[in-house]
Amino acid sequence: MKVIFMGTPEFAVATLEAIIEAGHEVSLVVTQPDKPKGRGRNMQFSPVKECALRYDIPVFQPVKIREPEALAELNRYEADMIVVVAFGQILTKEILDRPRYGCINVHASLLPRYRGAAPIQWAVIDGEEKTGVTIIRMDEGIDTGDMIAKTEVLLDTEETGGSLHDKLSLTGARLLVQTIQKIENGSASYEKQEDSQSCYAKMLSKQLGNIEWSKPAVEIERLIRGLNPWPSAYTYSDGKTMKIWKAHIEKDLEGVVPGQAVMISSTQLLVQTGSGSLALDEIQLEGKKRMQTAEFLRGFRIKQGTIFSQER
Repeated sequence: MKVIFMGTPEFAVATLEAIIEAGHEVSLVVTQPDKPKGRGRNMQFSPVKECALRYDIPVFQPVKIREPEALAELNRYEADMIVVVAFGQILTKEILDRPRYGCINVHASLLPRYRGAAPIQWAVIDGEEKTGVTIIRMDEGIDTGDMIAKTEVLLDTEETGGSLHDKLSLTGARLLVQTIQKIENGSASYEKQEDSQSCYAKMLSKQLGNIEWSKPAVEIERLIRGLNPWPSAYTYSDGKTMKIWKAHIEKDLEGVVPGQAVMISSTQLLVQTGSGSLALDEIQLEGKKRMQTAEFLRGFRIKQGTIFSQER
């Protein structure tokens, strides 16, 4: 089958590689334009572009896929199917209707739950016991197309946004190749989504990671895991940002208010929340490297009664 592949981040790379390894012909890869990154502001390729170049596949990087010039470029390449994985732009009906088998999307949730930009992280933050990958035939809505295939993935008790990302990337790649085969041989079935069961996974922001210590420890601990590695959960201590990479739940500290930190030993730091306390296991103070809390406390003492806050 001839495929045009549209995708941008690391999550999409496994699917692109799986399509190639399955013997399908990828005639074109479409990805977001290069972006400046780092202190030197050097232009950086997307992970999908880097993958395409390794396989000598032509790459197209439109600023807006909806422009007539972009459509004209797509029309230069033959395709039985367009596969879309976290591309980052909305496709027009003209593009959706172009290939014989339509546009097929790999989405990292059990649709119709978690439509939107950040389904992986919100599954962790919301405390879901399971999530998964759904393959859909795209329509003009956002993640609203008919479902073709679905696979469940259980969340580990210490699951992070990063670890779940990697699991679902590989799961999606395998499921997409299986789905292409079913579409080709005519055995694929298409199921409409039940809109009443949907919820929206809004885009992540750095502000989301600013810990509100009055919330229960269970919610804060899930936030820490869900936002690891990006954008990360954090708090402020003496005017400096402290990122919290890992924590576990402990019982309430007597006579301590939410946000108050207590060193109960030379190696352990607890912070009271609105319900229960959190033992900080891995932290990173502004200007310092990421380290285990026990290592951090050997060189930096937190004063008893220090209040972590949402403001610098």
